[in-house]
Amino acid sequence: MRTPPLARSLDLHALLLHSLLACALIASGQSVLAQDRAEKAVPGRMPNVVIFLADDAGWGDYSQSGNTMVATPNIDSIAKSGVSFDRFFVCPVCAPTRAEFLTGRYHPRGGVSGVSTGFERLDLEERTLADSFKAAGYATGCFGKWHNGSQWPFHPMARGFDTYFGHTSGHWGEYVNAPLEDEGVMVRTEGYIADVCTDRALSFIDEHRESPFLCYVPFTTPHSPWSVPDEDWQRFKDKQLTQVATDPKKEKADETRCVLAMMENQDRNVGRVLKRLEEHGLRENTIVLYFSDNGPNSARWTGGMKGQKGTTDEGGIRSVCYLSWPAGLPAGRTVKQISGAIDLLPTLTALAGIKRVGDRPLDGRDLTPLIHDEAAAWEDRTLFTTWAGKISARTQQYRLDDQGRLFDMVNDPGQQIAVNDAHLDIAEELKRQVAEWRSSILNGNGSPRKNQNASMDPRPFPVGYREFPVTMLPARDGVPVGNIRRSSPAPNCSYFVNWTSLEDRMIWNISVATTGTYEVSVDYTCPLEDAGATVELAMGERRLEGTVKEGWDPPLYDNQDTLPRPHGESSMKEFRTLILGKIRLDQGSGELIFRATRIRGKTVMDVRRLTLTLQPE
Repeated sequence: MRTPPLARSLDLHALLLHSLLACALIASGQSVLAQDRAEKAVPGRMPNVVIFLADDAGWGDYSQSGNTMVATPNIDSIAKSGVSFDRFFVCPVCAPTRAEFLTGRYHPRGGVSGVSTGFERLDLEERTLADSFKAAGYATGCFGKWHNGSQWPFHPMARGFDTYFGHTSGHWGEYVNAPLEDEGVMVRTEGYIADVCTDRALSFIDEHRESPFLCYVPFTTPHSPWSVPDEDWQRFKDKQLTQVATDPKKEKADETRCVLAMMENQDRNVGRVLKRLEEHGLRENTIVLYFSDNGPNSARWTGGMKGQKGTTDEGGIRSVCYLSWPAGLPAGRTVKQISGAIDLLPTLTALAGIKRVGDRPLDGRDLTPLIHDEAAAWEDRTLFTTWAGKISARTQQYRLDDQGRLFDMVNDPGQQIAVNDAHLDIAEELKRQVAEWRSSILNGNGSPRKNQNASMDPRPFPVGYREFPVTMLPARDGVPVGNIRRSSPAPNCSYFVNWTSLEDRMIWNISVATTGTYEVSVDYTCPLEDAGATVELAMGERRLEGTVKEGWDPPLYDNQDTLPRPHGESSMKEFRTLILGKIRLDQGSGELIFRATRIRGKTVMDVRRLTLTLQPE
């Protein structure tokens, strides 16, 4: 497979020279070998693939990593029955990691530069892991947090998945009896969100047990809000913390306890899936992968590493990564070479013996040589991490942090003492590589980049595809004007509030794919005494008027959370759907404007989302 464009050996005392021809021959041979193993593992049957992705779990949140305060036996069993990647790196935050896992390419190449307001969307020219497996004849399903685009064709069902259930945004504000999307339709569920999404994954496995399947389970936990079933919380609410954060002053004990309770719940759900595979006789020939999308979302034990979620230091981007396939992989092996989310696509397709869809060059490498042979020839390389304009570079031995300080990660895994003076040649070479990477990848390939002063991605939100006629436009994808504001600074699970003036409006920048008639509904709340406002939805010369006929003013949920929500996250409530009517929209781009033409009381309504449904001709 193609090595990353800037990969070079940085240990100048042990520099190995490899010709391009030799690398090509090795890659070709490994591809043939992987396909041969896939065919021989279970004759006549391609391996199934199950992928678990944790949300905001740090490397230290597992008993396999040495955390004695938590028990994660089912997740640990994946490591024990397969391969552990000892130094595995993801991104500092959620959406970028998911893009790198799905494409095998650094996330800025695919236009992903943020986690909300459109910046999380993966460019449509990118082809995904699911595209490859679907093309190879696999049934494909995703159950949980997507976070790489909501509207078709950014939607997971347009990116290679046959079915989808969960939430397409970043963090979700409701973990108990949550409203979730079921293939384009919002449904009210019953139970804890991780349990509910796992239930759907189990049904998918049951349905497709007779043929190869790819089942992707991106959990919503242990991302906040701090909410976990009481049976799990009761085991942890008074637990003494015997292992603490690298900076103990920053740790909040109850948040750590809640995270550990969420991890045990998640582990139980992983166990449910593994058990179902066993019951169907599928475990032997199923590739099971487990990893997380970034470092811990609070200060807690990480084995002494520096950093947490949102940072480009080791603790912010190192994740566990376990890969098991009883029929095709060794058990109990540890790969010590550095690896990352960009490596998962080429590795999984190689293991399954399928062809990758798409011709864009990969940044990731096929890891199967290291998996099958501890002594395999392997060229050292540099892995790059970026977030908020900062870049960190990692080689097998060294990390250059975002301030240009060099650390020997073998002898100083906590990044305590910079060694620039002792290894000036290495520090300078890494700085040169970072500058080249910044120029060629952050600024060089033409995809939209996040302007730190911009509140919204300039790419319009698509509406109106016949193959997926329902388009949801949540508040996070709109722009409030006037008195209107979001219910919290974090847009992902916010709603619009304080709509009090005829000058106020909400604007969505959209691109209509199909000229036609659209039914419009709004998910709203409204104080009973304020009912009766008249509202208008307009795009160009097209207009739709509707009336907020009935008040609906439910209280904020007061029984959802185990602990108070972090600053910036909305408290949620039950929204009601109001059908506004139908509007004719013409193909093309423009602003969809929602405003009031008459206000009866103090406010118009709070708005969580608009939904536009293209009507049959």
